[in-house]
Amino acid sequence: MKRERIAGAPISWGVCEVPGWGHQLTPERVLAEMTELGITASEFGPDGFLPGPLLAARGVTAVGGFVPAVLHDPGHDPLPDIRADLDRFTAAGARTLVLAAATGLDGYDERPAVSADGWRTLLDRLDAVTDLAASLGVTAALHPHVGTVVEGPAEVDRVLDGSRIGLCLDTGHLLIGGTDPVALARRAASRVTHVHLKDVDPAAADAVRDGRTTYTSAVQRGLYRPLGQGGLDLSALITHLESAGYPGWYVMEQDTVLTAPPPPGQGPLPAIRASLHWLTHQ
Repeated sequence: MKRERIAGAPISWGVCEVPGWGHQLTPERVLAEMTELGITASEFGPDGFLPGPLLAARGVTAVGGFVPAVLHDPGHDPLPDIRADLDRFTAAGARTLVLAAATGLDGYDERPAVSADGWRTLLDRLDAVTDLAASLGVTAALHPHVGTVVEGPAEVDRVLDGSRIGLCLDTGHLLIGGTDPVALARRAASRVTHVHLKDVDPAAADAVRDGRTTYTSAVQRGLYRPLGQGGLDLSALITHLESAGYPGWYVMEQDTVLTAPPPPGQGPLPAIRASLHWLTHQ
């Protein structure tokens, strides 16, 4: 695969929006290591961790970023905050909004039920966000995500059947939630507008799905593997998407948790380098 379609993400360096997630590296270090690897495009990370001007100064294309928003609460209007994010995206030349249907709780280890009215509100708002983003030249993609309203297969199908929003196909979160990402790529490729590539330890994913461990604990213990070294058939997934004409980004995204600043050249860097090597040979 051409490097021009490969992007990085700060979460692969342990930078996450969840309070107490772990040690957070500086934007300068993350961007320096990213460019050292030859990665020329990136998502922003939490709250514009890698802002547009910083990316531009290093010659890195701004892809867009992850925006968790409470979409199911009729008493809360998420559109003004999403509009502010979109204005920041367009100012940086970014063209992809990766939207998650947040529960309203911090983190991804608890997931309250959502009522039928809440689901109707969520689906209506997905279309409203899609239209708002499109009016600004941005493509919106809903990210099924562990610990959000849209996690499992029935919820993914509910979004595909009940809204017009594109799909961020995150291979790791889909698998943990119970969806076969390769099968989804085969049957719903026309809805895929963004891709997050993860490889996964299947036993660890089973433990999260079954409630035997939390998502955060599983990440700490190595839930994610370098691309090509886990249990997912990512080659088949990429083949299906490419055959269907998918034109977008492949974002390498192996969530990790750091306990301290790693020495130079250590920490997440070797795993990211291995993932990049695998992907560029697909």
